[in-house]
Amino acid sequence: MKKFKSFTKSITSIMTCLAVLSFTASAQDATPKLTDPEIASIAVTANQIDVNYGKIALKKSKNAEAKKFAETMIKDHESIIKQAVDLATKLGVTPKDNKVSQSLMKGERETNAKLNKLNGKAFDKAYIDNEVTYHEAVINTVKNVLIPQTQNEELKALLTKVSPLLEHHFEMAKMAQSKIK
Repeated sequence: MKKFKSFTKSITSIMTCLAVLSFTASAQDATPKLTDPEIASIAVTANQIDVNYGKIALKKSKNAEAKKFAETMIKDHESIIKQAVDLATKLGVTPKDNKVSQSLMKGERETNAKLNKLNGKAFDKAYIDNEVTYHEAVINTVKNVLIPQTQNEELKALLTKVSPLLEHHFEMAKMAQSKIK
């Protein structure tokens, strides 16, 4: 049983890394130039994915640390989504689906399938490990791809404004990761 748990953890970590690499590669290579509507779609999609991961954690986890983290992710990322939707509405911008947002959704489906197969400590560890990896990838993409390519100053300002919160989430996830083993 112990070998199975270790194997499951390894597979989950590998799949999370592959999803993040796919996201990063898509953002940097397959889509060298993004439009503001595409950037808006990526921003909303990335935040919604983290809300969805948090909802899974609230249903499956019994760990107080993981549940508290999930509640924070849901609250904060729903707030970011609202700000992005409000800005898009104000600007008359309709978010446009693209390769990066599609890659994000594919990675979410794969991660959800893996998380939903796990329980107990194995779930908690996989959830938090995924959050560390996911936030790191999102932060790098926001800073290195989305902000530099954003043309609209208000959209750029929103992305810049939420960056410290994403970094705080990353630090929170690393802290939780050190407690959940």
